[in-house]
Amino acid sequence: MIRQQPVLILAFLLLFTGLACEAFGNAVPAVDETAIVEAAVSTVEARLPEPSEAGGTLPQVVPTLTAVQSLPISTDLEASLVGVYQQANQAVVHIFVLDSSGAVLGTGSGFVIDKDGHIVTNNHVVADGAEFQVVFANGESSRATVAGTDVDSDLAVVTAETWPADIIPLPLGDSTAVQVGQFVVAIGNPFGEAGSMSVGIISGLGRTIESQRIADGGGRYSLPQVIQTDAAINPGNSGGPLLNLNGEVIGVNSSILTRTGTNSGVGFSIPVAAVKRIAPALIADGSYTYPYIGIRMSDNNLSLQELLGLPRTTGVYVTEVSAGTPAEGAGMVGSGFDQVGTPGRGGDLIVAIDEIPVKDTGDLISYLVFHTEVGQTVQMRVLRNGEELTLPLTLGARP
Repeated sequence: MIRQQPVLILAFLLLFTGLACEAFGNAVPAVDETAIVEAAVSTVEARLPEPSEAGGTLPQVVPTLTAVQSLPISTDLEASLVGVYQQANQAVVHIFVLDSSGAVLGTGSGFVIDKDGHIVTNNHVVADGAEFQVVFANGESSRATVAGTDVDSDLAVVTAETWPADIIPLPLGDSTAVQVGQFVVAIGNPFGEAGSMSVGIISGLGRTIESQRIADGGGRYSLPQVIQTDAAINPGNSGGPLLNLNGEVIGVNSSILTRTGTNSGVGFSIPVAAVKRIAPALIADGSYTYPYIGIRMSDNNLSLQELLGLPRTTGVYVTEVSAGTPAEGAGMVGSGFDQVGTPGRGGDLIVAIDEIPVKDTGDLISYLVFHTEVGQTVQMRVLRNGEELTLPLTLGARP
């Protein structure tokens, strides 16, 4: 039957075609339908594969691959993902935020970083709470208190009163070694679904997130070196770890870019370099003090260069120097603004700090946040009215 059905169908089609042609009139010469059908049957049968010796079935036809081929699924990758989850999830906690009456305001995520019950999470997770409870992956629960918060990095540390004796803190990796395209894993509690894992890649590096507070004199501070990922991050994931395939924390999941309130493939994770610097201070002192210059600044670009006659398109242009700040003490010069808010001429263009090139504000902030501390003297190289100057500047404390 398998061989005969296509032949019979073709025969009927040819016969129908012959009859249809005759219906148009006598101008079409008569044809021998029987001869046509027999010829077609012979041609089709000659092209069919021979039956197999085993039982007369057709041999399997292997399709030819086109230029676009499917990549095989890597069982090694699958095993790595399973291993990361089994290793890391035991140290990821579900944080319940309560008001003063004990009602639940919301939930978030966090992860254990030491054997003393310290848990890293986001500042915005705990900011409005009066009481806190944490639930560990094994089901154990504990009350917790806030050890310290930092609004500018959106980091916080809470301390559990009790915790599983066999819990293994998550190892902190190196966020400066990550690369775009690298696989990453996010573990947390999206929409209250405890212990959820999502997988993606690092989509971008060197992003910034703005502080949730307004700085003195207007504007907002920002945190540099933020990691962008397409691993699904949703409400409830905040404060959970972003991990590499070695199970090391490379970031703390903080925010998403969305118009719907849910994941749209653009998530942001605070670099673990910030955790390494800030979390110990939050545990010890309850807060973290950033180094401070005391300027308002703008990224240089082609438009600004053409407008102000600057010698290059890179660097950080100083628009204002605050009174009584380290910048004023070092003799830095700001440009000021005209009546419509456009920067004027004559401001310092910062091109390096401690001989590290500064291409934009991200470079300058990164160096200050991750490589300096209050009281340290740095060398600011600036261009001013065509002259290159080096200004020693002793960093103050961010107000």
